[in-house]
Amino acid sequence: MNAEIIAVGSEMLTPERVDTNSLWLTDELNQLGVEVTAKHVVGDQRDRLADEIRKALQHAELVILSGGLGPTEDDVTRDAAGLALGRGQNYSEEIGGGIEERFRRMKRIMPETNRRQAMVIEGAEILPNDRGTAPGQWLETERGALVLLPGPPYELKSMYAREVLPRLRRMVPPMAIRTLTMRISGMSESALDEAISPIYTRYDRIVTTVLAHNSDIQVHFRARCATEAEALGLLDEIGPKIEVALGENIYARTADPLEVIIGRKLQEAGATLAVAESATGGGLADRISSVPGSSEWFLGGLITYSRRLKTALLGIPAEMIERHGAVSTEVTGAMASAVREKTGATWGISVTGNAGPTTDGAQTDANQAGVGHFFVGLANPRETTVTHRVWPAPDRMRVRAFAAQMALDLLNRKLDQEQPGAAGKS
Repeated sequence: MNAEIIAVGSEMLTPERVDTNSLWLTDELNQLGVEVTAKHVVGDQRDRLADEIRKALQHAELVILSGGLGPTEDDVTRDAAGLALGRGQNYSEEIGGGIEERFRRMKRIMPETNRRQAMVIEGAEILPNDRGTAPGQWLETERGALVLLPGPPYELKSMYAREVLPRLRRMVPPMAIRTLTMRISGMSESALDEAISPIYTRYDRIVTTVLAHNSDIQVHFRARCATEAEALGLLDEIGPKIEVALGENIYARTADPLEVIIGRKLQEAGATLAVAESATGGGLADRISSVPGSSEWFLGGLITYSRRLKTALLGIPAEMIERHGAVSTEVTGAMASAVREKTGATWGISVTGNAGPTTDGAQTDANQAGVGHFFVGLANPRETTVTHRVWPAPDRMRVRAFAAQMALDLLNRKLDQEQPGAAGKS
């Protein structure tokens, strides 16, 4: 069975509001083996919403609407659904009385507009609302069902669990959807797909999704089968093939980001970390410290954005900075070593770079790296290494995010080299 979800409300077409109900409903439906094939957000316009409902009913056996069941004129879901199905509406004395009683218990007089919530589409089953005044409605269609749910999440979730889920269990054929997630770093989205598309395209019962953000890539393999065992068997078959194709670029077989994986490895090794940032301006430390419990292994960091503070706080000789440039292999390596030694950390990371549109120092400085150039230093008690990369035609905020990801990726790979057997455990 396929499903489409329609979120109703003009407020969700603004930057201030986000439709979260569809995310929750998708997870619930997937657990039943129902594939959500489309989601829509439609404003409070009756005719446009009715048109969207008609189209959804043509493509999916199950269509769920959330929102627009309130008492005001802009709550058009009931009217639009009736229009789409060619059905009228009738006033329910039972619902109307229940809404009046709810207001009496709150010692308030019910406004006349609330009577709109007691209008029921012909042939609908009423879905009682134990957390609000707006009842839902379940309508049988030629292909399956159309379900109207309230918009407030605490009302929607309760109504779904009590009223919708039991009906779906009787209606949905036994199916299972299971997902295998891999996280990849150190390669581009196009290079990744070139490596794995010859594999996943051979599996018609697995849907593959590639999500890329600031050089951190997630790949989701979703198997949809008659039984859980069959779905897991498909994932067990494709997983090793993908791992061979991507090798050490896979840093996790879960949804955990790099900073979580690194923290786990540092804890297992009894090691600690400190950072010295310039170009990333604290973005690296922010990612690291966002991990719950990171105080066990992250000692802290210094944002030495200016040349003066590189000297004053880290002890980098001013003469070194003048000779090689603030964005250079020499200065970056010295920063990583210095922050490790000053904090007593096992590992030190440093980041320097030019995010643009200007560079650190005069444009005529022969030792000055250009816009888009970044250096990451890694220091441990045995060695200090520096890696240089360039992102052409950079966007300032993106390259800063790329640099933080690059630093974490390099550290993760070093930890795997230091701890043979740690790689691939996550």
